[in-house]
Amino acid sequence: MKILLVSGAFPPMPLAEANHALHLADAMARNGADVHVLTTRGAVTDGFPFQVHAIMRNWSWMEAPRFARFVRRCSPDAILMIYIAFMYGDHPMAAFAPTIAKAVRPEIPFVTQFENVLGRRADQCSLGTRIIRRVVKHWAGSAGVDYEFGTLLRDSDRVIVLSGRIETRLAKFHPPMKQKSVLIPPPPIIRVSGERDGASREAGRALLSVKPDDFTLVYFGYIYPGKGLETLLRAFHVVKGRAGNARLVIAGGIAAHLYEERLAYVKDLERLAATLGIRDEITWTGHLDWNTDDASLYLHAADACVLPFDDGVSMNNSTFAAAAAHGRPIISTSGPILEQPFLHGENVFLCPPRDPEALAGAIETLMRHPELRGRLAAGALTMTEEWFSWDKAVARTMATLR
Repeated sequence: MKILLVSGAFPPMPLAEANHALHLADAMARNGADVHVLTTRGAVTDGFPFQVHAIMRNWSWMEAPRFARFVRRCSPDAILMIYIAFMYGDHPMAAFAPTIAKAVRPEIPFVTQFENVLGRRADQCSLGTRIIRRVVKHWAGSAGVDYEFGTLLRDSDRVIVLSGRIETRLAKFHPPMKQKSVLIPPPPIIRVSGERDGASREAGRALLSVKPDDFTLVYFGYIYPGKGLETLLRAFHVVKGRAGNARLVIAGGIAAHLYEERLAYVKDLERLAATLGIRDEITWTGHLDWNTDDASLYLHAADACVLPFDDGVSMNNSTFAAAAAHGRPIISTSGPILEQPFLHGENVFLCPPRDPEALAGAIETLMRHPELRGRLAAGALTMTEEWFSWDKAVARTMATLR
């Protein structure tokens, strides 16, 4: 089966979506598919069991003919587009991709995989872009066209969602999409280092310079507002006042090329840590390269992984999948909607979001009860096999494309 995977982001671009595109293309290729990735200039193109075509200068209307020509020339059996607006420079052309593709190859199935529910609002576009969009909307037919998501929901033959929360939100824009949606949560999108008799754990702890008796808490993921890091720092301050052997690792960087204000946000976090008197007890790893196993070693090193999301944990949180795949006991938060696979005390330890005292209590509970940590670790591995397995994700993705 020849598959065209369209992704505005691809390594070395420091985005989770870039890593998702890489690992998904690799997994499909290793399962026998002839995979071609269409992406933005500057992407890595060599060293993969699939072909990378980094030919898109950007994703503006001026590039629409290039996109159409490539679809015609590639002539795949199916097209899979990984979508979140900022991957495509927040330009609406990408939101009309299925309609453009079907104009040149109407027989090819087009599937859109929504990484999250973030579209492009009218007030974020230039006047020229809005004018052209009106023309394209007239050409595509106005019925079922959404301003944020163009024709993605209407003209995609199937829609892959990474969580039930995403499906619910998208259905508000286009209710019929629920009839063609498929749930496929993201498996780990990092290079996973296998554990052999504790060697990876020792290597990770050596990299982090933590002592053998340090209870090491690891936050893993990109750093930006909404991840609950302010809550984590305040909770860690409480824990340090009661348990001197606790250490905190913030494993991850920022995507400053997209959001320059995130540099100031990190500085704010560092100032908060200094104000709380915990700066010397925290290790900031900075950006984690896509082609190393450092992230995996840091997770192996952890006694517990803490993911205190402001909106609560969700099945589309790839960092949760990564921690679960490493068999780490995970502490996270329960938002207004908690999806069924998350079981408090079985595969995750949940507490309310934005509550430092509750988070500190959760951390201290895990520190005091090794049997609970063992149960959570075993539950995380069971959840991985059921929901975050690459074999199952690829099988479902390939079936959807067919």
